[in-house]
Parts: sequence; C-alpha cells; structure tokens
Amino acid sequence: MAILNGVCLVQSEVVTESTSVVFAPDVVRLALAAALGLFLGLEREWSQKPAGIRTYALISLLAAVFTVIDSELLLAVGAVLVVVQGLLLAVEGVLDDEEGLSLTTAVSMLVAYGVGALVGQGFVVAGVTVAVISSLLLVLKRELHSFAWGLTHEELRSAAEFAILAFVILPLLPPDPVTVSLGSLSFAVELRVIWLMVVTIAGIGIVNYAIVQSYGSRGIAITGFFGGLASSTAVVGTMIDHVRQRPRATSYAVAAILLADAAMALRNLVIAVAFTFGSDSQPLFEAILPLGVVIVGSLGVAALTADWSESVEMTLDSPFSLRNALTFGVLFLLIVVAGGLAQATLGNAGLYVASALSGLVSSAGATTSAVLLYRGGAITGTTATIAILAATAASIVVKAGLTAASPNREFASRVAVWSTAVLVLGAVAVGAVTVV
Repeated sequence: MAILNGVCLVQSEVVTESTSVVFAPDVVRLALAAALGLFLGLEREWSQKPAGIRTYALISLLAAVFTVIDSELLLAVGAVLVVVQGLLLAVEGVLDDEEGLSLTTAVSMLVAYGVGALVGQGFVVAGVTVAVISSLLLVLKRELHSFAWGLTHEELRSAAEFAILAFVILPLLPPDPVTVSLGSLSFAVELRVIWLMVVTIAGIGIVNYAIVQSYGSRGIAITGFFGGLASSTAVVGTMIDHVRQRPRATSYAVAAILLADAAMALRNLVIAVAFTFGSDSQPLFEAILPLGVVIVGSLGVAALTADWSESVEMTLDSPFSLRNALTFGVLFLLIVVAGGLAQATLGNAGLYVASALSGLVSSAGATTSAVLLYRGGAITGTTATIAILAATAASIVVKAGLTAASPNREFASRVAVWSTAVLVLGAVAVGAVTVV
C-alpha cells in the first residue's frame, strides 16, 4: 500500500511539473507571438506577396525568442536582418517588373518583428493592438487609397491642423489648474481641459462635415441635427433661405431648427457629463434630466411637424479651420474667466447671468465654464446644471431670434412657439432637479 501511495505521489509530481512547463508564461507568449505573426501574414498571403503567413509567423516567433532569452544583441541583429530581407524583396519586385517599389511588405515584416518583441516582453495587450491595427491597414488598402485620393486640398490641410491641435499643442499645456488672480479675487482655470474642449468641438465638426457631405441632401434629419452639432447658425441660415424660395417647406424648416437645438443640447450634455468624470467631484448626472427633456422635446416636435417628403442640401466650406479653433479657444478662455469672476463677485446669480450672455455666443463655452467651476469645487452640481441650461436656453433663443429675419412670418412664429414650449419643459425639469 505504501509503495502504491509512493508511485501515485511521484506520478502526481511529474504531471504537475509537466503542466507547469506546458503552461509557463514564456511558452504562452511564444505561441501568441507566432499566432499574431500568422494573423498579420494572412493579407500578404492572400495578396500573393513573396512573404506570407509562414514567414510572418516565424518573424514574430523569432523576435519573441530573442526577447524571452533577454539578448539585446540578438534582438538588434534580428531586426537588421528583417529590414534587409524586406528591402531585398522590394527590390526583387522592381526587377521582376511588378507594380513598382512597394515598401509595404518590408515595413509590415518589421511590424511583425516588433509584435513578437512586445509579446515576448509581456506587453500582450500592446502587441495584440499593434497586430490588429496593422492588419486593418493592410486589408483596407483600397478604401484608404480611395479616401486619400478623394480629399481636397482644404480637407487635407484641415486634417493637418487638427493633428497640431490634438497631438502638439494639447500635451504642452499644464495638466494642473492655473490660478488666476485679479485683485482680491482668485480662481483656478484648467487650460488643458479648455483646450481639450476645443479639440472635441473641432473633432465633432470634422465628423459632422463628413456626414453632411455624404448625406446632406438626403433628408432634413441629417442636415438639421448634424449641422447643428457644429454650426446652428448655418442651419438657421440654410432654412431661412430655403423657406424664402419654397414657402411650402415651412414645416420641415421648423423641424430643422428644432433638430439643431437637440444637437446643441446633446453636445452640452456630453460636455457636462464626460468632462466631470475623473475629477474630485461626482459626474454631473443632474444635467441629464433637464437637457434630456430639451433633447427629447426638440426631437418630438421635429418628428411630429416635419414634412419628410422634402429634402435640403447644406454645403459646408471646410471641415475645420485652425484660425477658427484658436479663436474658439480664446473665446472659451474669456467665457471661463468671465464666469469665474461673475461667480466670485455676485455669487450664483452672477454666474447664471454670465452663462446666459455667453450662451448667446457659444453655449459650449458657457457649459465648459460651469463644468470647470464644478470640477474645482467652486459651485454645486445644481448650480452648474442651472448655468448650463441658461446657456442652452440662450442659444435656443438666438436661433429663434434669427428666424425673425425671415419674410415668412409663419415660419418665424412657429419656431418661436415650439422653442418656447421646449424651454418651458426644460425649466420644469430644472425645478424638479432643484427640489430633489
């Protein structure tokens, strides 16, 4: 019996040791590196390139092996060999009268080598991310080329300017709040958050431009809503001109204005909630109900009153302008400073007045000001919510006021009536939040 127990114990130890070897972290990394290399080589194999799934799998596996054994010399030599091999394949393609000198295969082989090194080092998520993104870039070759060739010079310049805003200027700004002192008054201003707002609004404008350019003539919903995300004034101007030319189109023109209001309120709601995450204060969930009422009310009016048999074209000159963004950033800063001063000198009433006045120019700027004060602990969530709704209401009033310039009195009066109804619903919702 003792002998049997001893045999069983020895067998158990052998199995345990064998299992630990099979499932050792280094072994798993090597297998994953080879699998990711194979994944990267699928498109190259399908495209009938000289290097395919086996080559890519071996390249990633080799990098993982050199990384696991912790040999910087072998890792560097392997990288040089991969680069040389890739260049030889590119030159061979030229000599064989193929499409020309294509460095895609050479670069992707080096990427496969880097993926293997990342996984071998233990950066599994980073390695998988690089492999997936690289594979998408290889597979979407036609789509990416068509997109790039279809860009205008203005669109290409806008993309470069946006990259400067997001990836050059933003990281240079101080991450901590900057204290602004004017006499006996002082308050904190988060410059990076303000600039992040500029980048966010610019990004919305680019997405909006792409949508309107693609679908702007197919319906009032896209024209009004997505146009209102970046430029409510553009929507109002388009509708005034369209109603002047087609008086029978009043119903869907009214819907376009209300959809622009809904888009503006949604943008402010996103700012209020998203930019309060990660701060010392709780996320500004109090703004969801009043702004949600404005959004739903505006969408409901548009759905019930529009003549959906009509369509309208809306042309945007440019997706993005660096000059406008810089102006927008300065405007944001001035609004934030004005809001801080108003709140410091006149209390909450001063903040509400400043938000309403700022909303006449930029409801997003006034919303940002309230959010920053809330993040810094200067005001409560209820106060911030009221200030944001005041700015949103001012923007709605401005659009209704602009329609007064239309010779179509029915159009102007219907916009005024429905805008007032939406504002009343929003005020009731604010009252409910305040009571709670």
